Amino acid sequence: MQALRAGEVVAFPTETVYGLGGNAQHAGAVQKIYALKERPAAHPLIVHLDSARFLHRWARDVPEAAAKLAEKFWPGPLTLVLPRAPTVLDLVTGGQDSVAIRVPAHPMAQQLLRAFGGGVAAPSANRFGHVSPTRAEHVREEFGEALRVVLDGGECQVGLESTIVSCLEGEVRLLRPGLISLAQLRRELGDAVGTATPSAPRVPGSAEAHYAPSTPLRLVADGQIERLVAELSRGGKRIGVLAQRSPLGSFRHVTWVNAGTRLDHYMHDLYANLRTLDRAGTCCLLVQDVPKDERWDAVRDRLTRAAAATPAEFGDLP
Repeated sequence: MQALRAGEVVAFPTETVYGLGGNAQHAGAVQKIYALKERPAAHPLIVHLDSARFLHRWARDVPEAAAKLAEKFWPGPLTLVLPRAPTVLDLVTGGQDSVAIRVPAHPMAQQLLRAFGGGVAAPSANRFGHVSPTRAEHVREEFGEALRVVLDGGECQVGLESTIVSCLEGEVRLLRPGLISLAQLRRELGDAVGTATPSAPRVPGSAEAHYAPSTPLRLVADGQIERLVAELSRGGKRIGVLAQRSPLGSFRHVTWVNAGTRLDHYMHDLYANLRTLDRAGTCCLLVQDVPKDERWDAVRDRLTRAAAATPAEFGDLP
């Protein structure tokens, strides 16, 4: 708490992933977040509040649709993009006329925000574009001595970043999928909920290449995994596999993680599994394509962006 008030940066848990937080009204604190993450200045942050009671301090207008979603899903893994209030720092919004806000449900995040009494700007607590952290140890691995305060709240319950919905100029659009699905949003607001367009505001996690391990990653169809493993592991190369089943054969140089078929478990463990495979000394990671089902949209989004960070030459492998 004292660190936040002094303009320092603090890592803290939310139900989605760990956040790297600073006083959203303190330009120096926000600049420290960008510097630690090596984050592009045009990439906006999310302001975290303890409840919707102070929303008017950050948004100059709260449309009826936004109020309805906040009532239904806050505290929880939903971020709303709203017209910014005049006092919101450009550093927080990436220079845009909108601001992203959410009310996290994690008890430690709630305790921190209530005690602080203001908005905390917090992207995920990792270097820009890397795999997000779901445990305090992930944050420490990422930043080491560069980050003095890491609040340990155990494993994050959800494991993927929040759903982001914009409520601007009379339109409601899903900009980033998360645990709260498009179907759930439409149950609250009807078919008026659309999806992202080229003119949508920039939001966290919208870069084409993002959420990526340092090891090259390729998405593959279930039926291709064993063939690719056999070909790529020739000569003793070590291969990492993230699948939804056990291997059909025995492979000497393969680290295979069976993440199972339950969406909640897969989502919860995804980033931890990617970090485990990233540390396994493999030359590449093969990730089984997830089901083409709306419920898996958030997972598919993260994996697709992670694969986009892989050098083009890896995609040409057999």
